[in-house]
Amino acid sequence: MEEQKVVAVILVGGPTEGTTFRPLSFNTSKPLFPIAGHPMVHHPISASKRIPNLVQIFLIGFFEEREFALYVSSISNELKVPVRYLKEDKPHGSAGGLYYFRDLIMEDEPSHIFLLNCDVCCSFPLPSMLDAHRRYGGMGTLLVIKVSAESANQFGELVADPNTKELLHYTEKPETFVSDLINCGVYVFTPEIFSAIEGVILNREDKAPLRRLSSYESLQLATRFCEIGPRYIVSFGRKEAIIYL
Repeated sequence: MEEQKVVAVILVGGPTEGTTFRPLSFNTSKPLFPIAGHPMVHHPISASKRIPNLVQIFLIGFFEEREFALYVSSISNELKVPVRYLKEDKPHGSAGGLYYFRDLIMEDEPSHIFLLNCDVCCSFPLPSMLDAHRRYGGMGTLLVIKVSAESANQFGELVADPNTKELLHYTEKPETFVSDLINCGVYVFTPEIFSAIEGVILNREDKAPLRRLSSYESLQLATRFCEIGPRYIVSFGRKEAIIYL
């Protein structure tokens, strides 16, 4: 049986973002700012290296390519895995950036696609997420964590039905408390995610060209069920999908 290939996509944003890092980010791009002895983006990249059968890592953002050229070459040689920077023509959002470069991402015909944000720092249980996702199926698996009610509104909050575990609601940084379960910005998808994103585009009332599009906006129309595991990993796509790490 042929081994299934996996790619990782890391969203790095652009120069109009990362205002909380100013004035430090005036001289160094936020993704390249040193955290714990390495550029910020190094941490999700090195975590992705642990994914079985990883064939390529893509960095997507709208910084100028020259800002990443030296680092991309260095990290590719260090990890012995191709790392490629893809420059957006404008900000497209999480799912929008993924969809914009879908042909390049699918060049190696991967069976699964990881999507990470470069400013997320955690233990990155990526191999465990992939194992769980393969066991239970569905379109995607999302890493979440439980936080205090006071801090939850700083993140995307999600709600699941307590009985059916159906994904009922997701909101990005709500003004009022919705849930203490927040989106960590780490996903694994099957290639069907591209059809889901396209479906959102076609269902938009104005039928406008693809603008900034969040990953959850695409998923809410394409999937309906999530199950909350004991370590706060959410899998959506099949209602019986519970993940143990």
